[in-house]
Amino acid sequence: MKLRNVLLAAVLILIIAFVALNWSEFLASTTVSFGVATIVAPLGMIMLGLLAILAAVFLTYIVTLQTSVLLEARRHARELQAHRELADRAEASRFTELRRFIEGELQAVAVRDAESNATLQARIERMEQKLSTSLEESGNSMAAQLGEIEDRLEREAHRPVLPATVIRREH
Repeated sequence: MKLRNVLLAAVLILIIAFVALNWSEFLASTTVSFGVATIVAPLGMIMLGLLAILAAVFLTYIVTLQTSVLLEARRHARELQAHRELADRAEASRFTELRRFIEGELQAVAVRDAESNATLQARIERMEQKLSTSLEESGNSMAAQLGEIEDRLEREAHRPVLPATVIRREH
């Protein structure tokens, strides 16, 4: 229980005890002036009546205040829920947008990868073709040189042999 509720209960108990102890004095009649009229009535009962009316007014004020606070709290809760849902939708929208962006970027990367693979494959094919042509040319060149060497050897083999002295003079 809250401290103020305990204090309120304690004050109420003290007032009830005070009234119970002085009940005969509360019922004693006296002359009471209301400014425009004067009457004979028990002053204690009038004061208790005023205290009861004041307590009823404060109780009504507290109930009204509590009701307005509850209604305001409910309104704030609804607004908070609406804002939360709006924020959730915005966040979901951002996630969806981010997913689309990433998918687009992945597709672009895949396209660039496919293009670079195609370019690389074409380049490898050109290089293989050049290498094949170069090997063929080298083979033809080597075959031609071997053919020349064979022709020289055959000509040298059919040429008459000169004595060693003649060969020396030529050099």
